[in-house]
Amino acid sequence: MTNKSLIDLEAMTPQQINKVIKKAKKIMQSPADFRHACDGKILATLFYEPSTRTQMSFQTAMLKLGGRTIGFDNPMNSSVAKGESLKDTTSIVGGYADIIAIRHPIEGTAMASSLYANIPVINCGDGGHLHPTQTLTDIITLSCEKGRLDNLKIGVCGDLLNGRTVHSLIKTLAKYENNSFVLISTEELSVPLYIIDILEKNNCKYEFSNNLADAITDLDVLYMTRIQRERFKSEEDYEAQKNVFVLDKEKLDKAKDDMIILHPLPRVNEITIDIDDDPRALYFKQAQYGMYGRMALILLLLQDEDFTIANRNTFVTEHKCNNPKCITQQEEYLPHLAYEKKGMVMCDFCDKRMD
Repeated sequence: MTNKSLIDLEAMTPQQINKVIKKAKKIMQSPADFRHACDGKILATLFYEPSTRTQMSFQTAMLKLGGRTIGFDNPMNSSVAKGESLKDTTSIVGGYADIIAIRHPIEGTAMASSLYANIPVINCGDGGHLHPTQTLTDIITLSCEKGRLDNLKIGVCGDLLNGRTVHSLIKTLAKYENNSFVLISTEELSVPLYIIDILEKNNCKYEFSNNLADAITDLDVLYMTRIQRERFKSEEDYEAQKNVFVLDKEKLDKAKDDMIILHPLPRVNEITIDIDDDPRALYFKQAQYGMYGRMALILLLLQDEDFTIANRNTFVTEHKCNNPKCITQQEEYLPHLAYEKKGMVMCDFCDKRMD
């Protein structure tokens, strides 16, 4: 796997993250200076599930840098519909493009793609697992709007089990000094245990809450997420959860004047529309920051030889991942790659325990 691929933001050091932030701010200040930075370069966007912001943001980012884009947003319009494997698709596209941005409903797909591409691969969301470029968007927003990435009290609210943006955000902000977290969800949609392990490993304070009105009072950041209908096994399960947490004016009145509201979007009904005009509501501005962050990431991966992302110490194991949502269940030719954590064997694709 090339060490120029971004699969999990946890693999990046705070110094590397700060480098992306600085580059994004430089582009914001002087966009004309970068309009030919990627002349002759091609970005392939392989989107196996629907996206508006992420796909269009990447395409716009590459176009503003002077590059071009190819790809698909419906796998049924590609050779995938004929049964082509992920390995073959990635290998072929790797010969056409200079960099790949991939989104897929199955966990670990970006990691699997990076094994067979000879060009950088960017994870744009793999099932309910991770979404590192959304997290780059989030931290650029925090840096620009709060002026810091440390000493923050962050509330994350909604579907914390299936919300890949939440997982990536917590994993990243846990690295910064004196950040604390309020995990606001129902018991059924609480964060996975591996996220709690990360918080404890980084000595982060955290608490659980099932009441948004109570939790909002002393937050610096409120990160709202939708309940992800597509991740539920039945419509009944979704209906039982969808309206539990709704941010309205009454709840927002309890928050600090300098708290900011972020949301990875799309919004369903978890933030009422009348909040959009509140100066604390930054989710639309957040999406604009994302484009600049993706421009910065593309430039660093393609042009900065020193910008390399560390790989985990992995090994091949006889164990097979038994997570039904893992890409290894679908693409059976994949090696059984694993890494060790606290004496446990973990799948290198989906981060679930294997033994």
